Amino acid sequence: MSVLPLVFTSGWASGINAYAVILLLGVFGRAGLTDDVPASLQRTDVLVVAGVLFLCEAVADKIPYVDSAWDAVHTVIRPVAGGVVGALLAGQSGSLTDLAAGAVGGTTALASHFVKAGTRMAVNTSPEPVSNIVISTAEDLGVAAIVTFAMFNPQAAAVVAAVLLLSGLVVLVYLWTRIRRFLRRRAQHREEKRLAALSAGGPPDGARHQGR
Repeated sequence: MSVLPLVFTSGWASGINAYAVILLLGVFGRAGLTDDVPASLQRTDVLVVAGVLFLCEAVADKIPYVDSAWDAVHTVIRPVAGGVVGALLAGQSGSLTDLAAGAVGGTTALASHFVKAGTRMAVNTSPEPVSNIVISTAEDLGVAAIVTFAMFNPQAAAVVAAVLLLSGLVVLVYLWTRIRRFLRRRAQHREEKRLAALSAGGPPDGARHQGR
């Protein structure tokens, strides 16, 4: 059976929370629930590091603006993680070349990462932190549910992941106007602060001499 559906699903999930994907796959493999997880993801050191980083992301992802900074740092990490996980899954099954699987996993992870990062930028235009917490929790639960579902029904999980990815892209396009409005408002705020600082310092010396 082709491992491509699992690669696609893990790529989508990696774009949202790569550490959760690695942790879940490793735990499922160690528990003997599936034979599709390579031994390298089941190592104790890998699981410990993934668990610690998952906890760090769980906290950072729920704090306004900190989540966007975290996403910026992970613009490279998540696609790479999606590609590596995809290649490892392909190497384990032997049904798909490592290069092709890495490309699918990495590209899917990059697309879902942009959806997540762009959505968070729009959400951060709201001053209250509740929306960040709700969205972050929903993302964590969604990743856990889809990855778990993929272990037992990879084809159906891939369809769900594809629908979520396309829906997210549509929502991101819709929210782009809010993102641009947020960036314009931030630039305007900085300009107002600069002008206020100049006003507080008084007019230049030349202007004072001309007024005498």
